[in-house]
Amino acid sequence: MSIADEELAEQVVKIKAPSRGRVVARRFFTMRQGQLGFALLALMFLLAFAGPHFTHWTYTDKDFAAFLRPPSAEHYWGTLQTGADVFAVTLRGMQKSLIVGLLVAVVATTLAAVVGAFAGYFLGWTDRVLMWVVDLLLVLPSFLILAIMSPLFAGGAWVLFVIMLALFLWMITSKVVRGMTVSLKEREFISAARYMGVPAPTIIFRHVIPNMSSLLVVDATLNVSSAILTETTLSYFGFGIQPPDVSLGSLIADGSKTAVFAPWTFWFAAGLLILTVLSVNLIGDSLRDAFDPTSKRGS
Repeated sequence: MSIADEELAEQVVKIKAPSRGRVVARRFFTMRQGQLGFALLALMFLLAFAGPHFTHWTYTDKDFAAFLRPPSAEHYWGTLQTGADVFAVTLRGMQKSLIVGLLVAVVATTLAAVVGAFAGYFLGWTDRVLMWVVDLLLVLPSFLILAIMSPLFAGGAWVLFVIMLALFLWMITSKVVRGMTVSLKEREFISAARYMGVPAPTIIFRHVIPNMSSLLVVDATLNVSSAILTETTLSYFGFGIQPPDVSLGSLIADGSKTAVFAPWTFWFAAGLLILTVLSVNLIGDSLRDAFDPTSKRGS
């Protein structure tokens, strides 16, 4: 072999194939709907958390000289019938809805991954018990349970609301994860790890769950929009985020009473909710296509 051939061989060895994460990211950001969804969601976060710094009103302030006033230089998005600044309370509600959506998605997807992986890996009594819990939660009236417990969600107890909401969003995904685990555990690298004496929990967390990352990432993304819509629905009926705090659902419920003659009390919160859910769904659809090597979109 000549020197030139040896140098060429060394260069080929040095070239590393891009990681799957980079391939997925490149495919995602070449999709127009992925770019649009990401830009919209980034804009929603920027507006929710940076917007309050551009007004001297807070969501608890009341202007008793301005009830149901239309948008103006003093109140960018007008005021409510209580004198509260619509801009301030809407951004506060948006903050709460975004935080609730993200936390619920993380908790629900993590729970689904762990329960489904353990059930599918061990099978036997472990599988029966865990799947019995899943089936039980599937038939429980989640809306009724959350409505009954709504008095506990007041003030700082909204974290309890997040936990309760997450408990009713993970069951279907856990069944999918269980089926994938049953198939995945027969693969050669899993058998090799068992032969080498690697403990079962280590195999599950290091090998089984990471090999389902595409499903879990997409599921978490879609759970964000599901959680936001569920929280909004519950808050609309008075069973979600409790006063003195606010969310988009509670704002839409209050604004619906004055939407005809004071549309600014309703449409800003409703519009931001639509844009937020739309952006998350666009991201979820693009991620699904980015993880799918057979998809022609983004290729």
